Amino acid sequence: MTTPLTTTLDLLRHGEPVGGSRYRGQTDDPLSDKGWAQMRSAVGDAHPWDHIVSSPLSRCSDFARELATRHGLPLEMEPRLMELGFGAWEGRTASELMSTDADILARFWRDPLHNTPPGGETLPAFQARVLGAWNDLLAQRAGRRLLLVCHAGVIRLLLSHALGMPLSHMFRIQVPNAGLSRLRIDHHRESPLPQLIFHAGSL
Repeated sequence: MTTPLTTTLDLLRHGEPVGGSRYRGQTDDPLSDKGWAQMRSAVGDAHPWDHIVSSPLSRCSDFARELATRHGLPLEMEPRLMELGFGAWEGRTASELMSTDADILARFWRDPLHNTPPGGETLPAFQARVLGAWNDLLAQRAGRRLLLVCHAGVIRLLLSHALGMPLSHMFRIQVPNAGLSRLRIDHHRESPLPQLIFHAGSL
């Protein structure tokens, strides 16, 4: 029996951005000093990857460039790994939304599949672009060890996909700032078999 080819995908969420916790979406706020420290602490001096792939938003890409330069690793920017677009909610805190859009916010958290933020990206559209990137990475870099520097929504989507969870349940997964999760994908003849090795950890 032939041993299947194995791909390792490490998913690293960005650290705290300037401005703290809010529905940031695709607003391009950079990392705060605390956020830089969180990300550096999460990986330390480890660099077990062959390739780094990053969201182009600066809270991800700035650290990805630093890490790639430090260890001489190839770096690729992948726009399909950007965060879910929150439309009119972008840049606003949860407390601000509770004072103006409490009913819509509550419906979103109960059923995000059918309650898109005003002007925001639908979950099916988000799923299509993120899984498009996922499928391309698995096809083009099978057997490699990859680090994806991205966002909580992207990580939730990929983990729920890997675990066979309904799309509507993806927000039940908590992803802390600078949390690291690892997926191992065994490339069997029929279809890739993903397994979650650990979640919200560090190296």
